[in-house]
Amino acid sequence: MIKYLVVIEKANDGGYGGWVPDLPGVIGMGDTYDSALDNTVEGIKFHLEGMKEEGYDIPPPNAKSEMLVIA
Repeated sequence: MIKYLVVIEKANDGGYGGWVPDLPGVIGMGDTYDSALDNTVEGIKFHLEGMKEEGYDIPPPNAKSEMLVIA
């Protein structure tokens, strides 16, 4: 099992967008947080499947996140 960091952001139009720092170009969008997350996961699966079919190495996860409190 590989765990990739997924970032979900609220868009100005009220929808949500997701992206994966370790997999440039993989995104997912949706009207809700959950739908954006689901679509991003599907994008990851599709991307990795294509990489495997083409014989590319699957990149290891490197991105990390931290929630900071700025006072």
